[in-house]
Amino acid sequence: MAGIRMENKIYEVGMYCRLSKDDGTDNESASIATQKSILTDYVKKQGWHLAKTYVDDGYSGTNFQRPSFQNMIKDIESGLINCVITKDLSRLGRNYLDCGLYLEVFFPEHNVRYIAVNDGVDTLNKSAMDITPFRNILNEMYSADVSVKIKSAYRARFQQGKFMGTTAPYGYVKDPADHNHLLIDDKVAHVVREIFDLALAGNGIAKIRKHINKQHILRPAAYAAEQGATGYERYFEENEENRYIWSENSVRGILRSPIYAGNLAGYKRIAANMKSKKRPSKLPEEWEVIPDTHEGIVTQEEFDTVQQLITSRRLPENKGGFENIFAGVIKCADCGYAMRAMSANRRKRPDIIDCVQYSCNNYGRYGNIMCTAHSIEARDLFNAVLTDINRFADMAVNDEKAVRAIEKRLTETDQSKAKALEKEQRKLNKRLAELDRLFSSLYEDKVMERITERNFEMMSGKYQKEQLEIEARLKEVTETLSDSYEKTQGVRDFLSLIRNYQGIKELDATIINALIDKILVSEREKLTDGMVRQEIKIYYKFIGFVGELHITPTKRWTALKPKNCTVCGVEYVPRSGISKYCPACAKKIQREKSNESKRRSRERNRQACIELSAKNDRLIWNSRKDVS
Repeated sequence: MAGIRMENKIYEVGMYCRLSKDDGTDNESASIATQKSILTDYVKKQGWHLAKTYVDDGYSGTNFQRPSFQNMIKDIESGLINCVITKDLSRLGRNYLDCGLYLEVFFPEHNVRYIAVNDGVDTLNKSAMDITPFRNILNEMYSADVSVKIKSAYRARFQQGKFMGTTAPYGYVKDPADHNHLLIDDKVAHVVREIFDLALAGNGIAKIRKHINKQHILRPAAYAAEQGATGYERYFEENEENRYIWSENSVRGILRSPIYAGNLAGYKRIAANMKSKKRPSKLPEEWEVIPDTHEGIVTQEEFDTVQQLITSRRLPENKGGFENIFAGVIKCADCGYAMRAMSANRRKRPDIIDCVQYSCNNYGRYGNIMCTAHSIEARDLFNAVLTDINRFADMAVNDEKAVRAIEKRLTETDQSKAKALEKEQRKLNKRLAELDRLFSSLYEDKVMERITERNFEMMSGKYQKEQLEIEARLKEVTETLSDSYEKTQGVRDFLSLIRNYQGIKELDATIINALIDKILVSEREKLTDGMVRQEIKIYYKFIGFVGELHITPTKRWTALKPKNCTVCGVEYVPRSGISKYCPACAKKIQREKSNESKRRSRERNRQACIELSAKNDRLIWNSRKDVS
C-alpha cells in the first residue's frame, strides 16, 4: 500500500477480528490469535495508535448483528476511532450488500478509513476499491456454499432418525450414550400420559390446562430450566408462580407433537434462504416425520385418535345447534379479543338464537382483571347488522346523493384538493428534473476546473438538501393521492357488491364474510336518563368503518306462567320461579322488611349502648373500692 499512507495523520485504529464455526477452529491462519498478531504488527509499522480491539468469536459473517461489531459502529459514531482494519475482507462480513453499504456509505460518511490487510483493500486507494464488490460477492458465495453443505448434513442426519435439538422435548431426556437418541424421562412422562388420557376422554385443551394447573406441576419451560437448560429463567424473574401456570399452547404443543408417539418430527419452520430471518410455521400435516426413532409415551393409535378429536372440535355450530355466523368477525372493542357465543342460561325458546349471547373471550378466560363482559344478545347483533346492510343496499340502489356524500366523507380529499395536489406533483417532478441537470452541469464545471472544490461542495450540498426535501414532499403528495384514488375505487366496489343484497331477510356466514371485515362491540353504557345503550362498529370490505351503531340492548327474562299474588290475589306474570308477590305488593313488602330491618338494627345498637354503660359503671365502682 505504498503511496497511500498519510504521513502527517495518526489514525485512531479499531482492530476487528471475527471467527465463526463455519470457518473452522483448526485453521490457525484464521484464528483470533493469528488475526490479532497480524493486525497489531501492521498498526505498529504504520505508527498509528491502537484505540480498541473488537472480537466476535463464533459469529457468522452473514449476520451483522454481532455484539463487538455493533460496539465498533457505536464508537465510530461517537468519534472514538477513525480507522478500521481487519485481516481480510471476509472478517468484516460475508453479505455483499451489507458489506458494500458499510464500505461505500457508512465509513465515508463518518470519515473512517477501512483496510483489509491481506486483501489489499484500502478505501483511500480508489483503484483497489474497484474490485472490492467482486470480493464481497465471492465471500457471500462461500457462505452460501457452506450453508448448503450444512443443511445437507443436517437433513442426512434427520433422515437417519437422529434428534439434533439443543434440549430434549418435555417428557424425554437425551441418551447419555448417544445424544442424538431420546429416552423417556420417568420424572414427567406421567404428565404427558395424563394429558393424552384427558384428551382421549373428550376433554378440550382449555379443560386439560385447568386440570394440570390445579396439580401445581412445573410447566415445560420451568422444568427445562430446573434441569439446567439456559434461556428460560427470564420468563419467571418477576413472578415465581408463573413456573406452575401452563398455557394452552403448551398443552396443544404436546398433543400435536409426533415425538410422543415415538416419531421424529422436523422442518416445521423453514427460512426462505440464508439471508432471511423469517421462519414461517407449517401446518402439522406438512411436517416431515421419521417413524419409530425412539420409544413413544403413547401408542400411534392413541396419538392418531387425539388428532382426530382435536380436528373434530372445529365445528361450524355449537352443541345446541346455533350456527355462529359471526365467528372470526366479532371482536371486543376494548381488548381486541374475539367474542364467543355462549348460552344465556334461559329456558328453551322456539328460536335458538334467542338463547345465545356473545361475550368477550378475554373476560371469559381471566375475569374482570383483564376486561369486562361486553355481552350482547345474538338476536340484537343479528338485527343490527341486518338493518345496516339493508340500509347501505337501499342507498346504493336508490339514493345517489347519499352515496356521493359517503364517498366524499371517506376519501377526505375533494376534487379541487386532488387537482391542487396533482398540480403540485407535476411541479415537484419538474424541479427534480432541473436539479438533476444542475448536478450534471456542476460536476462538469468541477472536472473542467471552472469552479473550485469549495464552491462545488457548497453548491452540491445546497442542491442535495433541496432534492431531499422535494423527494420527501413528493412521496407525501403521491401517497395522499393514491389513498384518495383507492378509497374512491373502494367505495364504488363496495356499493357494487352490496347492491346484490338489497332486501335480504336473513343473514348467513357467506354474506357476513363477503361484506364485513370485523365488528367491534363496546361495553354497555348507562345514560343519564337511565336508559342503556351499546355501541357497535362495523368495518366493511373496501371502505372500512363508516359510522357506529347505537342499539338499546334487549332486556330478556324467562317467560313463566301467570300466578296469583299471595297477598292481594291479583294475577300477574312472575319474573322468577320463586316469586310470590305481584309488583305492587312486592314493593310494599320490601319497604316493610326494610323498615323492620332498620328498627331491629336501632334496637341492637341501643341495647349495646346500655350494656357498654353498665360495664363502665362496674369498672368505676371496682376502681373506687380498690382505692379505699
